Amino acid sequence: MYTVFIAGHARLPSGMAAKSIYETLTITAEIDKKYGVIVAANCTLATEHGRQFVHQLLRGHSLQDGIDKPAETMKNHYLGKAGNALVSALHDLYRQYEHYREGHG
Repeated sequence: MYTVFIAGHARLPSGMAAKSIYETLTITAEIDKKYGVIVAANCTLATEHGRQFVHQLLRGHSLQDGIDKPAETMKNHYLGKAGNALVSALHDLYRQYEHYREGHG
C-alpha cells in the first residue's frame, strides 16, 4: 500500500447543521507515503457540496511542504461558518502526519 489514512479533528461552532450530528469536525485524508501528497480528502460537513469543495481545495498539496499553503487556501476560499474549524482540523491532521513521519522516517 502506497498511502496512509490520517484524520484531524476540531470543535464545531454552534448553530451549524453538522453540529446536530457531530460534536467535532473531522478532516480525513489519504496521503501518499513517499511524497506526502494529499490524494483524496473528505470531512464531516453536512452537505456533499461542502465535502467535495474541501476535497478539491486539499487534493494535490504535499504535506512535506508544510501546512501553511493549504491552510491559507482554506481561509481564502471556504467562507462558511466552519472555516475556522476546518483550518484547525487541518492543523491537527498535519500534526498527525508529522507524528506518522517521525515514526516511519
